Amino acid sequence: MNEIKELKPVFPSVLHQDFRELINYSAKAYQGDDAFILKHKQGKNISYEHIKFEDFRDHVNFLGTGMLRKGFKGKRIAIIGKNRYEWMLAYFAALCGLGICVPLDKGLPYEEVESSLIRSYSDVLVFDKAQLPIVEELKEKSNTKVTDYICMEELEGYLSIKELMEDGKKSMEDGFTDYLQLPIDAHGTTIILFTSGTTSMSKAVQLSQYNITANVYAMLLVEDIRHGDINMAFLPYHHTFGSTGQIVMLAAGVTTTYCDGLKYLQKNIVEYKVSLFVCVPLLIESIYKKIMQTVQKQGLEKKVALGLKISKFLLKFGIDVRRKLFKEILDQLGGNLRYVISGASAIDPEALEGFNNFGITAVQGYGMTEASPVLAAENTWTRRTGSIGMAMPGVELRIDQPNEEGIGELIARGPNIMSGYYENKEETAKVLSDGWLHTGDLASVDSDGFIFIRGRKKNVIVLKNGKNVYPEELELLISNLPYVEENMVFGQPRHKDGDHKDLAICAKIVYKPDYMKEAYGTEDPAEIQRIIKRDIDVINEELPVYKQMLRLVITDEPMVKTTTGKVKRYEETKKM
Repeated sequence: MNEIKELKPVFPSVLHQDFRELINYSAKAYQGDDAFILKHKQGKNISYEHIKFEDFRDHVNFLGTGMLRKGFKGKRIAIIGKNRYEWMLAYFAALCGLGICVPLDKGLPYEEVESSLIRSYSDVLVFDKAQLPIVEELKEKSNTKVTDYICMEELEGYLSIKELMEDGKKSMEDGFTDYLQLPIDAHGTTIILFTSGTTSMSKAVQLSQYNITANVYAMLLVEDIRHGDINMAFLPYHHTFGSTGQIVMLAAGVTTTYCDGLKYLQKNIVEYKVSLFVCVPLLIESIYKKIMQTVQKQGLEKKVALGLKISKFLLKFGIDVRRKLFKEILDQLGGNLRYVISGASAIDPEALEGFNNFGITAVQGYGMTEASPVLAAENTWTRRTGSIGMAMPGVELRIDQPNEEGIGELIARGPNIMSGYYENKEETAKVLSDGWLHTGDLASVDSDGFIFIRGRKKNVIVLKNGKNVYPEELELLISNLPYVEENMVFGQPRHKDGDHKDLAICAKIVYKPDYMKEAYGTEDPAEIQRIIKRDIDVINEELPVYKQMLRLVITDEPMVKTTTGKVKRYEETKKM
């Protein structure tokens, strides 16, 4: 069996034991530098507030002191709202000695928010104005333990973060410094994060601060994230990928900015001269698609093709002229963007390679909430198309019980692995065994130690002849059809009352009506069915007989998804 290698450390990195140690370090190491730039709008007037690293530390201490004076020591503090400075302030203030923090997904319906608060025994809820309807309903129904509600903005009838900070600042100036002396249990559970399950009720992951700081330490050993870079915080803070990514920026001396909304994405990247960001594949694919559309509109295809040939030839001799050759393209993104990390799901290799071809280093990582979150990644020097790279430093990865093709479940062990699911010993026992986290993902390793994800273990279709079909492999082929919005491959009994192991490979395809009308001149469902069936037949011709898709479900209705955009397979297959 091929060995999974660790990425080789390239950069110096500092291992912090807990969050307080980390922000104290940053305040000293990057004194005078911007940790955040906040945009304020008043009518047509726009101003920018520059928060230094030492300001952030002080603001955390002011807020934490204000919360301590309110009696929040030992409380469970939930946070719900969009990415903003106050969200991160509340997160750090809660975790620097007060108690347990429970980040919640702002996209959840009321029932799931209430359930999460009940299951986590939350006492305090920090929220933004957009969540007011949910807050009012929580107060009215009174089914949770929450007794205190704190708004991120000033809102009549509610305590605000600003008020707590002002109270805390005054208390500290008067000599009350108890908050700074609060003990922090770096290795105990201080964060409870709910997974966005695609098959069942979300599970509450228990993480420690050291789980996260160890992961941050590993990332900064291998990823080219530089002091002075400017980051845009796209990923929601309620996910570990978003919150740990933000902590990486604080530890590395990177300035963080916020997007005004997806439609302002490109404008904001130019406005702030963003040099790096961490995101989901959809964002990179969208940016790349817009770039290529501009290239086509301006008739620059031949010029770009020639530039690519020249740059690839020169790279063989160690001469890199990509950023000079493609300056016009890079200027569309502010001219400073140089490094992008993608995660959460597989990315289209064309978009990933496209960024790299233009001189923007784009890499992908792999992880899960239960691992705080990063387990494996690529970096500037260690990349292979289609791979998730190699193990993070300090993380052991193995392929468990590989089959004859070398495919088995990817399992992990390291300082970033959760202690378990909160109050759920049964589910914990399923995924944690002898310190090894069973990811549920099937993977293989090539001869050089690069990892390739093959699909989810629970999604594998086992046929009567013993052959395994990995739905994700077929879904990737279907997604290359230009009119496909989303798709899902699954197994279904060939005969209604027949052998339940005798399965047919089926595909549900959601198409883009506008594309069908524009490209094929039709809105007729029967004609659309014929076009899609013809294209699937072409794909089938290239596949072994046992992998061929025999049944199609074709629709323009979107599938049921989690708030992170993953299809809820169980719910979809129930509808078939």
